[in-house]
Amino acid sequence: MKVFEFHFNPKARQDLIFESFCYDPENIYERRLGNLYMVGFLTNALPQNVRFLNNLAKTIKDRYYKNASAKPERSLRETLRKTNEYLEKIAKEGDVTWLGNLNFAVTTFKNFELNFTKVGDVKIYLLRKGQIIDIDQKLKFEEIEPYPLKIFGNIVSGKLSEKDIILVLTKEIAASFLKENLLAKISQIPITEPAKNEARKIREVLNSKKEQLLETKGICLLIYLTKETLAKERETLALSKSWGVFSFKKVFLPLIKKIRLPKIHFPKPSLKVPQIKLNIPKPKLSRPRINLPKLNLKIFFSNKRAVLISFFIFILILGFFLFQKQEEKRLINYQKQLNQIKEKVTQAENYLIANNKKANSLLNESWKDMSPISSLISSFPSDFAKEVSDLENKISKDLLRLNKMTEINDPQLIFEFKARDFIPQKMTYFNGNLYFFTPYGENVFVVNQNGEGKILAIKKKISYASPLFSSILFFVKPNQLVNLANEQFGEPVSLETPYPEFNFSDFSNYQSNLYFLDNKNGKIVKYPYSGELQWGSSQTWLENQKAKDFKSMAVDGSVWFLSKNNSIEKYYAGKLQNTLDLKIFPEAKEFSQIFTSSQLSYIYILEPAQKRIIITNKSGQIVKQFQSQNFDNLLDFSVSEKGKAIYLLNGLKLYKINP
Repeated sequence: MKVFEFHFNPKARQDLIFESFCYDPENIYERRLGNLYMVGFLTNALPQNVRFLNNLAKTIKDRYYKNASAKPERSLRETLRKTNEYLEKIAKEGDVTWLGNLNFAVTTFKNFELNFTKVGDVKIYLLRKGQIIDIDQKLKFEEIEPYPLKIFGNIVSGKLSEKDIILVLTKEIAASFLKENLLAKISQIPITEPAKNEARKIREVLNSKKEQLLETKGICLLIYLTKETLAKERETLALSKSWGVFSFKKVFLPLIKKIRLPKIHFPKPSLKVPQIKLNIPKPKLSRPRINLPKLNLKIFFSNKRAVLISFFIFILILGFFLFQKQEEKRLINYQKQLNQIKEKVTQAENYLIANNKKANSLLNESWKDMSPISSLISSFPSDFAKEVSDLENKISKDLLRLNKMTEINDPQLIFEFKARDFIPQKMTYFNGNLYFFTPYGENVFVVNQNGEGKILAIKKKISYASPLFSSILFFVKPNQLVNLANEQFGEPVSLETPYPEFNFSDFSNYQSNLYFLDNKNGKIVKYPYSGELQWGSSQTWLENQKAKDFKSMAVDGSVWFLSKNNSIEKYYAGKLQNTLDLKIFPEAKEFSQIFTSSQLSYIYILEPAQKRIIITNKSGQIVKQFQSQNFDNLLDFSVSEKGKAIYLLNGLKLYKINP
């Protein structure tokens, strides 16, 4: 077995932590359980999460190798049970920032037998004789149970063959590898001796797509199945667009270590100090004569080593002057670019005075032009670096003002949950009250206008909710509806099954008609209302490939879809009417959710990655933005009927914003 770890841009984002963990048996007892390999990444990470993955991996490793008499599958099952208890303890102590953000895969190997489990967006592929098999599709995922907390569930076991290749990839790496056809290329690399050969060839394959992988972040854990177990190799690829800082030390130190300088002997000098006679009447100081020894320096330029040293010193001096010259040219070039950007900023300021929309466009261009320069700021002289930093701050300040950004230092906290009572994941607003629920557990939690909360008991795991008439309609997977009126739950109603293997991922209603998004199958399904809380046969309202990229949905007469590329598409009667591609600053990283209704004039967009909520009109123009460092674990949001208040669920805390 040969194992290689490739880390891509491990320090690209502070809120993204990822790591791989490889444990080989250390003694004869551990050999009975084989090898243990794990890959994990944590999104929306906070400073206190820096050791979370390491602690989780250590817990799994210690428990897995504890009972050496058990078989690997049984030991892994017991390990996952103990790990769930460990995670539940953390949650009960109040740390729930990792819930919904944890992605982790655990694999074990013993005599070509594979056992694995995972949670979240980690992909596991088997490469066999040119075939690419997505083996984690065989893993039947269960809902996460919060009481007691159950993160890890089922295990998949299988028999592998010699020369099989297992790849464990984080989400972004998997997408890039598939897009660039890297899985097929890796599968064609022959398994040879020694392990260095594969490492070199894999690097060559990855380097062939270096430009495409520059912005990629994550891990590729690659395991070759061979008869002999060899030491693993680790490769960390930190691809970056920025130039490296030239270092003479790094270039020439290896050469210096290889050069053996000739020994020079310096004999100890023997000094004879003469006596000095002083005549008092006529004082006269005679100058002593010092006999210095001759130094026996045997350096001959015919010596090859001496010639090499002289040549080496010459190269150093020449290289230094050439480098200095190159640095001067580089700074002159960047100064020209900076002056051009300054001219563009000045032009934008003139448009700002006239309140011209072109100011925003010019400042956005300037910001993008600044990006390659500011990325090198650490390599610039201090005065030029300050000039770059000042200009960047000025552009940012103007853009934030133009894009209606409001920074909230101390947002209004109206309620805080206790993890031992309830762990909310989603919410909805109705008649002044807020209702919280989770697809991972039972019950509904309601918070009234006075900030008082209580549990409404129901033995259902609720995935989505939407106000309807004078009540709330809760959706329970796969196809049940439960109505809540006056804090009383009605009898469940089952919807007609629309087609085999349907899997609804979002839900909304308009004029009592229900709309469901199924992005797995690329469909939007409509159920027409037939009265008395009953709905008729399903209708395929929309079906296309684009629907597989939809993440969130809102209905106000038209149907609005949030796409994976952060654009918003407007459909009416099943036909595309318009696409809103928001030109916003800061530039969108990953919008997670949208909301609107027929009673609201605006579209509300949640972006946890940048700790903000955005309000736009229905033409895509920015109305307001709200951002706070306290919004460090945004899960969901709701808007009051007339848009006078926005409620944000941030971990266990509920915040309120008054736009």
